[in-house]
Amino acid sequence: MYVIKAGWVRKALADLGYPAYLRPALIAVKIQGPVAILARFNVALSDLAYAGILYHLVLAGVAHLGVRKPKDAIPAAVGLVLLGASFLTQNVARDVPSPYAPVATEHRVILN
Repeated sequence: MYVIKAGWVRKALADLGYPAYLRPALIAVKIQGPVAILARFNVALSDLAYAGILYHLVLAGVAHLGVRKPKDAIPAAVGLVLLGASFLTQNVARDVPSPYAPVATEHRVILN
């Protein structure tokens, strides 16, 4: 949307009180963050991407609430829930675990 609807995004950023020059930086971050998480060629970079996306979603939600548009903060809230689920389950699917995410434990039942 930041690329296809550039004019609308510039207006939305201005309505929230942000300068229009943030749009190119947000485009780059919104592409690089998920790529760093999915590719996970560096665990520290992946964890940093999780943190960056967390801050972005929190600040986006707060910005919408600050201009009294709580309905527009719903996508950020949904994104936070999905990001949390992804972060909590990331070590299940990875060979190199993140030191910050909970480690899945294996439960064994021993029958005599």
